[in-house]
Amino acid sequence: MAFVVKDRVKETCSSPGTGTVTLLGAATGFASFAVIGDGNSTYYCIADQSGANWEVGIGTYTASGTTLSRDTILSNSAGTTSAINFASGNQDVFVTYPAERSYFGVGNQSIAINNTTITGDTTIPTATNGLSVGTITVQTGASVVVPASQKWVVL
Repeated sequence: MAFVVKDRVKETCSSPGTGTVTLLGAATGFASFAVIGDGNSTYYCIADQSGANWEVGIGTYTASGTTLSRDTILSNSAGTTSAINFASGNQDVFVTYPAERSYFGVGNQSIAINNTTITGDTTIPTATNGLSVGTITVQTGASVVVPASQKWVVL
């Protein structure tokens, strides 16, 4: 399906271990993961409400059973890319934008990509040069178009 990022999405869960998270409903003042859409993927963070344990990754929302799978772990409180074992208590689960995947403008002349995988066709806009910091992977089948008058520098 699609990759979707939405603002102010936050729910709770209880003791998901290292597997799929069963979502327990939106926190007061926030939207539920339903706004992501059934079968769509998003960036997420799961964090103990005590703040001690957390993980950031890519997950897929499933409306039936209101779950979020933990497909790819990008970082965690243990300094690895493994799922954290949330063995007890309540956790917050929310949409976030990981630093490892950040894509942001620098001034009005460049685009910076930080340690990311380009999963779909991407075109660097006309009148905007590209600057990539960190490892850049272009997934098989995806393309990056750099207009003839533009530059894409990978540092």
